Amino acid sequence: MKIPSIENAWICSVIENEIFPIFGDLTISDGKISKIRPKNFQNYLKNPDKVNKDTFNAHGKVVTVPLVNFHDHIYSRLAKGLPLKGKFDNFQNVLKNLWWKLDRALDMEMITASAQMAAIESIRNGVTYIFDHHSSQNEIAGSLKTIKNVLHDYNLRGVLCFESTDRNGFDNAMNGLEENKEFFSFHTDSNFQAMLGLHASFTLSDDVLFEAKQMMNQNWGIHIHVAEDESDNRLSVEYTGSSPVSRLKKFKLMNDKSILVHGVHLKERDYIKISEAESAIAFCLDSNMNNSVGVPNFGKIPKSISLLAGTDGMHANIARSLKQMFLTFRDQGISGDNATELIKKVYFDQIEFVKKYFPDFTSLNENERADMIVWDYVPPTPITRENFWGHFIFGMLEYPVQSVVQNGKFLMKDFQIIGIDENKIKNEIYVQGERLYNKLK
Repeated sequence: MKIPSIENAWICSVIENEIFPIFGDLTISDGKISKIRPKNFQNYLKNPDKVNKDTFNAHGKVVTVPLVNFHDHIYSRLAKGLPLKGKFDNFQNVLKNLWWKLDRALDMEMITASAQMAAIESIRNGVTYIFDHHSSQNEIAGSLKTIKNVLHDYNLRGVLCFESTDRNGFDNAMNGLEENKEFFSFHTDSNFQAMLGLHASFTLSDDVLFEAKQMMNQNWGIHIHVAEDESDNRLSVEYTGSSPVSRLKKFKLMNDKSILVHGVHLKERDYIKISEAESAIAFCLDSNMNNSVGVPNFGKIPKSISLLAGTDGMHANIARSLKQMFLTFRDQGISGDNATELIKKVYFDQIEFVKKYFPDFTSLNENERADMIVWDYVPPTPITRENFWGHFIFGMLEYPVQSVVQNGKFLMKDFQIIGIDENKIKNEIYVQGERLYNKLK
């Protein structure tokens, strides 16, 4: 559903790492923002329902750039209420008795259903860019293309990779690397890019990392779990004699387009190597807390490292992830002012990083892509450049996303996802979820 304009909105444009809220109207044409017209808020209050024909009245709500999930596991979406057996008393047992059973059970129909569920959840949470880390160890070839096709049907953009791992044998690991290469070589376009997916150091031999090194070039980066649990450090040293980050440096796998995920148990020497490589760290605090692996000490992370937010597949609510980050900063004794500065850093680090894969990612300025989200939040006090972050942290992040626009078209309008029969699709997802349930049972 195309829209010619959005009226009566607080338009939060990004200019040189600052947010400039402007109340006014925004005109869209050919998928781009053609005009932003400031207007007087007091005049709007005199007649808040007056808008031009066939336009969207935001009624004083806030419009920002869309949210980005820098670490999703789309394959995990059906993992609710499954008949699981075995112990779950530590991180390694959670992997062995849940995730490694699940990813071996998936087939293409289940992968499709998982991607549909992820797409719906992402749109509802204002996430229109997804960096996914996929695993379906008995259904490798073509799995990334399957996910791409679903996300494309929902008009989302993504950076996809396959989680290559030795845990099911060397040949399986090679098949995973080949799936990454196949997708990178033949299935990327303006809306879908590729990364080289790796599971974690403790399930990757030197032989696999060597093969991964041969595939690397200047056009893509790796996407890998690093030091999520202390066992990653311990087992990596036991198996190979080196820590996870040291191994990545040894094989020259880190670069400025790489995402290292979790980083809960990184050491100072690890941060130095990551900073030198200009790689980013994606944090998934909800997942870390759920797995009882701890959370990173944010006060020790060098400012030179880009900080990103992900969900680890637990949900698609990046707003919740960002709020969790802020509360963790505060819980660790970081002052309110410094915690706010850290959230600002995350916000702008994310925009800078996503532009490495999508240079046209919007800043909500004229002549840019018309990608945006409308929060169901009307500021109760004036919103300005100086106090935007107070509204963002304690206002927007506590409210749902009301509408989503991607490339000048509504994906969701007034909480209604456009162009799909959501109930029908959810019933189809259930059919695949039931198949998975019975397969694991």
